[in-house]
Order: sequence, then C-alpha cells, then structure tokens
Amino acid sequence: MRKILTFLTAVLVISNLKAQTPTETIVQDWQRAKAYTKEYLDAMPESEYTFKPTKEMRSFSGQVLHLSDAIYGFVASATDEKPTASDLEKSNDINKTSVTAKVLAAYDFAINSIQKYPSTKLSERIKLFGQFDLSREQVLNKCFEHQTHHRAQITVYLRLAGVTPPAEKLF
Repeated sequence: MRKILTFLTAVLVISNLKAQTPTETIVQDWQRAKAYTKEYLDAMPESEYTFKPTKEMRSFSGQVLHLSDAIYGFVASATDEKPTASDLEKSNDINKTSVTAKVLAAYDFAINSIQKYPSTKLSERIKLFGQFDLSREQVLNKCFEHQTHHRAQITVYLRLAGVTPPAEKLF
C-alpha cells in the first residue's frame, strides 16, 4: 500500500510540473532578483542612501541607480524594447522612496520586455554596445550578472552602516 501511495504521489507531482520555456525561466530569475533587491533597498535607512565607503566609490543610491541604468541598457539591446528611463545615476537622487521606485521600475522593464520577447529569438546574435558579439540570451545573462555584482557590493554598504543584509535568495 505504501508503494502505491508513493507512486501515486510521484505521478501527481510530475503531472503538475510544467516545462518552462527559456523565457519563463529567465523571467522567474528576474522576479526573484527584483524581490531580493527590494529587500536591500528596504533594509538601508534613508539617511544612509548618501553613504560612500570611500570618496572614490559610488554612494548607496548611486550603486542601485547605476544597476538600474545598466538594466535598461542591456535589456533594451537584447529585446529591442525602447528604454523607459536613462541616466538615473546622474540624477543624484538620494530619496529612498524615489530611488526604490526607479530601481523597481528598471526590474519591471526587464521582466516585461523579456516576457514579450520570443524564446525562439534568444539565440540570435547581436553586437552589444557596438562591439561584443553575443546572443540575446547571453546579453540578458550578462545583465543579470551585472545586477548581481552591484547588489553584492551594496552588501558591504549595509554592513558598514550597521545593517544586517537580507538572507540570500537563490530560489
């Protein structure tokens, strides 16, 4: 009886699994990254949005606005969508509510652009920034790597500001 129940449970689990397209997988990762980045934005007190670990480094808000500018640039290149914002870092915005809205809007741009883009075209090759020959999917992967890099950098900002960073969100 136990073997039959185990078998039936396995059949139910497998039948409920839906194979994801490459686009769906990429979007799922971007949704997780957005939620994770929001936790960082929420964790940092507004008074620390101007914080710079050294004078040569970007401020906390500068880091996340740079991350957002890159999302717009990379994703627009990969999906042929027109960016809805640019030069966010140059705004020198330090208002927590405003910066958070700008960063989340960049993630929404990525998610929406990727969702609309056909999976079948992800293997097409393009010139990123006029010089790097990559597939559209590789461009999206480079963008994801870039935003991960900058989120990791702001972990140090949080620690130096006496704030415990959010727990890792791999899944």
